[in-house]
Amino acid sequence: MEERASRKRRRLWGFLGLPVVIALALVAMRPSLLPGDLFSALDPEAAVSASPLPAETAAPSAAPDAVDPQRPTFARPFAGSPAAQWADGEAGIVLPKATSVGSLSKAQVEQALKQTGKLLIDANLDPATLRGGRPETALAVIEPQQTDLIKLLNTALSKPDKDHDPLWMFSRFDPAELRLAGDVVKTRGRMTFKASKRSSVVVHADYTFVYPVVRIGKDATTEVERTIIRRVLDVELYDPAEYIVTPGKITVTRYDEEIGNSACDVYDGYLHPEFATTGPTGAPATGPTTDPYDRSQSLDENREAGCGVVSRT
Repeated sequence: MEERASRKRRRLWGFLGLPVVIALALVAMRPSLLPGDLFSALDPEAAVSASPLPAETAAPSAAPDAVDPQRPTFARPFAGSPAAQWADGEAGIVLPKATSVGSLSKAQVEQALKQTGKLLIDANLDPATLRGGRPETALAVIEPQQTDLIKLLNTALSKPDKDHDPLWMFSRFDPAELRLAGDVVKTRGRMTFKASKRSSVVVHADYTFVYPVVRIGKDATTEVERTIIRRVLDVELYDPAEYIVTPGKITVTRYDEEIGNSACDVYDGYLHPEFATTGPTGAPATGPTTDPYDRSQSLDENREAGCGVVSRT
């Protein structure tokens, strides 16, 4: 069995940017290769429509059912994936209806939800960000007093390394090597909010993004592979009547990710999915098998570090 790489990491940030690292885990995975003809479904008429799932309103109780093990193609980049029934891009990020929370008005809560949505969209779906560009919109919604976090992200974007990795928060592919297969990224998840003890509203976001990509340049082929990223994000918006904060800006208190099919121990700031026709890269798989589409499991800070195996992409 061959494995494909994935990584897990969690960071928790204190009020206004004092970093408290709860757990750091790195997991590499590579799934077994799926059978199929790389050229058999290039005709758009061969595309199979899938009934879209209703929006996710609570944590699912189990992983998605198995689907026919079809190879993805440029015409059908989500063939053989549960994501075929997921929403396209921003349509999968549905904001809950805002209500007043504690001392915060309905309008303030709505602003917190919208700012969280902007961060998620720019960080994970914006075409410029995916091509390695600077996610200015995402950075602009973060409370400027979170100086440690902003410094870390700026360093990660300009000089990525093991301790400053933009993939912790942003989805990025090297435009010299890869491009999206089509213009759709599949999205599934949910956003919730609740009152905090600190005169604030806490917004919790849990989303999975599925990116189909093809190689370009001298290695260009019709082969399509997918990278799956689940991101969990907690932010707070504080009552400016109670705290010296920047009105309308959100404080990131947690960001966590699990990446399926990207090489381990590569810290150049880009995702590096492995393809069936190339050899494995990164660290060897030594950990347990994980389903990257399983949204029923929490991203526990105590989960094992190391390299594992994904059951599918």
